[in-house]
Amino acid sequence: MTKNIEIEFKNIVSETDFHLITQTFQIKNDQFFTQTNHYFDTSDFSLKQAGAALRVRELPLSFEFTLKMPAKIGLLEVNQNLSNEEASLLRTSSQIPNGEVMIELIKMNINMEDIQYFGSLTTNRAEIKYKDGLLVFDHSFYLNKEDFEIEYEVADWSKGKINFEQLMSELNIPILSADNKIERFYSAKKMSTTKVID
Repeated sequence: MTKNIEIEFKNIVSETDFHLITQTFQIKNDQFFTQTNHYFDTSDFSLKQAGAALRVRELPLSFEFTLKMPAKIGLLEVNQNLSNEEASLLRTSSQIPNGEVMIELIKMNINMEDIQYFGSLTTNRAEIKYKDGLLVFDHSFYLNKEDFEIEYEVADWSKGKINFEQLMSELNIPILSADNKIERFYSAKKMSTTKVID
């Protein structure tokens, strides 16, 4: 189990700009790996309303259970490794495993029995070190949608903001406000469930 502060800058980009920046940094196809985020909340979105998010990240050889909560700067992440069985029980029956994530959920007055599985978002991701941070290239797929995103994960908010905005400016890529992945997923899910069928 680990706790850490996540500070990152995000920019939704067009497919053309995504290929431009991956070419600029000479990112090859074999540098991309696939991860899937499985999202959870209560039926009335108690976590979302609190500015928090709950997910299981599935990688080829591991599962990580993460609760993200607001912090003074960035987000506080509580991470907990899961077995294949624990991850499967979470997805199929919303059974929350014992550990630090459950403890934090209880502190938030979240009833474990109210937590539900809402769906998944799959991302093809590449990462490189860039100016004291991590530059991340994400192509995500969810609910018949896809998007392209550049993230910059840093330890220092001020320096990270300068470096990220300078990079986007040098590449002539407009900075577009980007919701995080779970917010984009829930927005798409809400749209898909409220469409009127003629």
